[in-house]
Amino acid sequence: MFLLRLAQPGDRQAVAEMILARCEWMEQRGMPSWRPSVDDLASQCDNPYGDVWVMEAPDGRIVARTTTQTQGPPWWTDKERVEPALYLNTTVTHPDLRDHKLGTMIALWAVDRAAQLGLQWARRDCLWPGLVRYYQTQGYILVREVDRGKYRLYLLHRRAERIDVPQVKTETP
Repeated sequence: MFLLRLAQPGDRQAVAEMILARCEWMEQRGMPSWRPSVDDLASQCDNPYGDVWVMEAPDGRIVARTTTQTQGPPWWTDKERVEPALYLNTTVTHPDLRDHKLGTMIALWAVDRAAQLGLQWARRDCLWPGLVRYYQTQGYILVREVDRGKYRLYLLHRRAERIDVPQVKTETP
């Protein structure tokens, strides 16, 4: 059983190490990595607003991190941002546990969490078409593409619904 819980300042080093492992995996495959953002993403464990989550493996190791927020970023329209939604972003998983499909577990957990919170949507965005295809396998629908100057942003959503994700337990305060 994997545990999703709010990040704590003491998680910072383990989160940085997990992200660096993902960076190495991505770079070996010629993909852009999170390396420029490692310190920023790890420092978010200190966030007092309770929107950064970490996933622990059964042995207690941190194997993923993500952020959830109920306020949408500006690339969603004003009309969309007033719809109750949980926005999932900066999800990073440890590459050694790919066979467990940690990213899928987190994506489905977000759909369920949005429903538990009484929200209408689970939403996310990404920069790469390959991720769009991956998120679509999780039931997310491409809403549109947004030109953000030097890159293209893909916006996806899925209607919130109760989903049993048996491999994941959520620890809430």
